[in-house]
Amino acid sequence: MQKPLTFLSSLALAAAVALPVAAQDEPGVDTVVATVNDTEITLGHMLVARATLPQQYQQLPDDVLFKGILDQLVQQTALADSFTGELPPRVTLSIENETRSLTAGEAIEGVMAEDVSDEELQAAYDAQYKDAEPEQEFNASHILVETKEEADAIKAEIDGGADFAEVAKEKSTGPSGPGGGSLGWFGPGMMVPAFEEAVAGMEAGSVSDPVETQFGWHVIKLNETRTGEAPALEDVREELETQVRQTKVQEAIESLTEAAEVDRSAAEGIDPTVLKNTEWLN
Repeated sequence: MQKPLTFLSSLALAAAVALPVAAQDEPGVDTVVATVNDTEITLGHMLVARATLPQQYQQLPDDVLFKGILDQLVQQTALADSFTGELPPRVTLSIENETRSLTAGEAIEGVMAEDVSDEELQAAYDAQYKDAEPEQEFNASHILVETKEEADAIKAEIDGGADFAEVAKEKSTGPSGPGGGSLGWFGPGMMVPAFEEAVAGMEAGSVSDPVETQFGWHVIKLNETRTGEAPALEDVREELETQVRQTKVQEAIESLTEAAEVDRSAAEGIDPTVLKNTEWLN
């Protein structure tokens, strides 16, 4: 398959020989920055090229990027002008696919840009939170050690009156040890299953027998429990607006596809393995 030219060589050279770019009056997307055999290269072409660069190259100094990108576009234009004959299918079909994809993307952007009404936002909030069962949340501390023998000894020490937080500071190997083993508040799904199951079966103020997880052996103290409340609408507004827009996009895709005259009958009976015949594109 054909490989597109990269910006690597041009940017490497530009980094060594970059010069300040001459100032222009009110440049814009249609501003012509170079011509190659009467073919114009504009700032718009350069902006698109820059936007498709890997992130590490976008961090290069502006003057280096400007010269490197312009050099690349000049080289590509000169090479394109030198081509004679008909373009192979891999090129013409790639152009068609890219045009289709970019145009579809613009249609999606149009839907995503639509305002989300207060009614739509409230409906999304109600669907997610109004009838949701309140979840129990836990505030717990733990002491993490490598072996069951160590955990048994720690449990016996705490049952004998030792302060849980002080033992955690002294003996826990977990990152919460220096803080007395405190894990703060957490809800369902935030801890590994064995740990969560043990906590869910405890009474506030109690200390568990040793519990094994993939991290080691835990001695757990359940400090408090509470019933989690649904967040205020304003606290989740941005998240809900995104959900509403994504739903609109999916609905638009389904509606437009259903309304279009689509005939897939020509694809029936074709062996799916033909998609491996990339030599057809040469």
